[in-house]
Amino acid sequence: MRVTKTTEFNKSYKERIAKDRRLVQEFVEALEVFSVDPTSPILKDHALTGSMHGYRSFQVGEDFLVVYFIFKEGIILYDIGSHDQVYRR
Repeated sequence: MRVTKTTEFNKSYKERIAKDRRLVQEFVEALEVFSVDPTSPILKDHALTGSMHGYRSFQVGEDFLVVYFIFKEGIILYDIGSHDQVYRR
């Protein structure tokens, strides 16, 4: 599965995740689970609604989410952060 990251995702990752080793590890583990089984209940994957219709999200650890979009070659990682950070748009 091809994984592409948007500029927005890279910025959010750097600001919100990269400085915390635990969060980095949780992100890596969640992405590994996702690449093997995107429907794993561990991820709590779900479709988004409203202004984010067409996107999906999966959980990273207890408090963080990855917002992504599916395309035929893989996924595009759009944002990462807490519930309030990614849904405040």
